[in-house]
Amino acid sequence: MGEEGTEGTVYLLCLAASSGVPLFCRSSRGGAPARQQLPFSVIGSLNGVHMFGQNLEVQLSSARTEDTTVVWKSFHDSITLIVLSSEEGTSELKLERLLQMVFGAMVLVVGLEELTNIRNVERLKKELRASYRLIDSFLGDSELIGDLTQCVDCVVPPEGSLLQEALSGFAEAAGTAFGSLVVSGRVVAATESWWRLGTPEAVLLPWLVGSLPPQALLDRWWQPVLDPLRACVPLGPRALPAGFPLHMDILGLLLLHLELKRCLFTVEPSGDQEPSPEQRRRLLRSFYTLATATHFPPEPGSPEEKVEDVAQKTQVPRACYLVSGPEEPGAGWRLVALQSGPRRLLLLLSAQSPIHAMRGLATHTLHALTPLL
Repeated sequence: MGEEGTEGTVYLLCLAASSGVPLFCRSSRGGAPARQQLPFSVIGSLNGVHMFGQNLEVQLSSARTEDTTVVWKSFHDSITLIVLSSEEGTSELKLERLLQMVFGAMVLVVGLEELTNIRNVERLKKELRASYRLIDSFLGDSELIGDLTQCVDCVVPPEGSLLQEALSGFAEAAGTAFGSLVVSGRVVAATESWWRLGTPEAVLLPWLVGSLPPQALLDRWWQPVLDPLRACVPLGPRALPAGFPLHMDILGLLLLHLELKRCLFTVEPSGDQEPSPEQRRRLLRSFYTLATATHFPPEPGSPEEKVEDVAQKTQVPRACYLVSGPEEPGAGWRLVALQSGPRRLLLLLSAQSPIHAMRGLATHTLHALTPLL
């Protein structure tokens, strides 16, 4: 299994579907923002072959060359997004969900009406600049995973009920039903109405907050809970409460609640061991993509879900595993995925973890995590 996102360049193109006029082009290299632009002739060719297929009632969704994957997606017959990635091991599923997040970000910033009924292209270009920082965060390496899973990244605070009560009071005083506390792009607490927001809004809003400059908000609602708030700050990368018992072989985990659309993601356990946190994130992201595209059905309500998939849900696997590297004792990272009801758990395990014991370890870990999500 290649590590998704290792080096390579990603180009993101946005065009007006009817005219083919480019609205913007963003790029990243090695997970960092880049200023590289594609020649207009290449942009025209990529859009032209897509439009040619549409005129023949053929839907061109993706293509691969020796070193590049290309994905096209049209939204409301008004906006065409194209992404090209030369990152090693990249997947069509990852790129498709990237385009969904990008369009969601555009809607969040300028509104759906402006995108589906384009009156002035030049004005729209200027308005879309406000979305660049958020969009660029999807192209780079991130500690979050909601862009891929389409579930809200969460943390479990030590005094959740106290923070929930303070947030509810603050939201009521502010005259809104929608409120959330966010640390490092992850939701600590949120109002009931906020949780009822659909995808991608609930996923996008914490990303948007994370892309904004830091703000101070210390008033009568938050002074009494300053200590619990400060305790949440280091929770960001850890996601789990301090001292939560995890097996020593666990190097990273991703827990998804597919009905609530929430997830816990951390690569902090056994932080002094190899691989690095960046490699752990890449391994888990790649394994999630592989398991979702190959073994498990698309999440309920996702664009990839098909009628035949719904009919076959009773036949889906309950678990799968992968050894990344030599399948020998003491060599190769172990990855295991376990599906139980609405929850799906993915674990990255050390090379010393016995393969025959992986499913038992995953089952025990899932039972321990279930009360948290």
